[in-house]
Amino acid sequence: MSGSLTVVGLGPGDPSLLTESARRALDAAEDLIGYIPYVARVPERPGLVRHASDNRVEVDRARHALELAASGRRVAVVSGGDPGVFAMAAAVFEALEQGEPAWRDLAITVEPGITAMLAAAARLGAPLGGDFCALSLSDNLKPWDVITARLEAVLRADLVVALYNPISRARPWQLGAALGIAAEIRAADTPVVFARAVTRPDEALRVMTLAEARDAPADMATLVIIGASATRLIPRAEGLPFVYTPRSVAAR
Repeated sequence: MSGSLTVVGLGPGDPSLLTESARRALDAAEDLIGYIPYVARVPERPGLVRHASDNRVEVDRARHALELAASGRRVAVVSGGDPGVFAMAAAVFEALEQGEPAWRDLAITVEPGITAMLAAAARLGAPLGGDFCALSLSDNLKPWDVITARLEAVLRADLVVALYNPISRARPWQLGAALGIAAEIRAADTPVVFARAVTRPDEALRVMTLAEARDAPADMATLVIIGASATRLIPRAEGLPFVYTPRSVAAR
């Protein structure tokens, strides 16, 4: 097949954090497919056809991209952050596995991007300096009891936890419930980071204790990091403290 499909990570928001290879993939594309806000982040140019769609239609979006690529088009599917972290890369391969056998002969590549937890961590120091994991609190694609079981497991394993998709208008209670579970397992003075829209003009960062975090405001643009028992704060005369988790773990 002469067409191609590239899944492109746009990074956290600042155009300077888009990788050069991702930029080249966007420049080469004839069709641009993605969630409306992400498509809007790519400048318009002659010869680029834009296909913006609403949220929660990821697999349909992926099938459309594969159909266009199979017809001979050069297609770029865009995601914010990294497309392989709770984003469009998995949707593309899900559609590929379930779709037309001929689609498997397409040239399909993934261009990574800086995901939200890495951008947030870089702003504050090194909260992910030790072992960590990432969980999505969205129960659109998995049951809530699966989410809570996984959350309890990683909290008891004393990993730093980065929480994606913490809250939305349709899911207003999950973050509070997750922080309540954390409060039963982690110490009250455990550092918690709320990082909203990192690298964008409306960026907002807060560092607080787990005891303070339960009622903190958040939205879908917020990434929440719950520290481990070893996570430390380094106070500064001005601004937020540095947050870091040591690489070493004491023998038990």
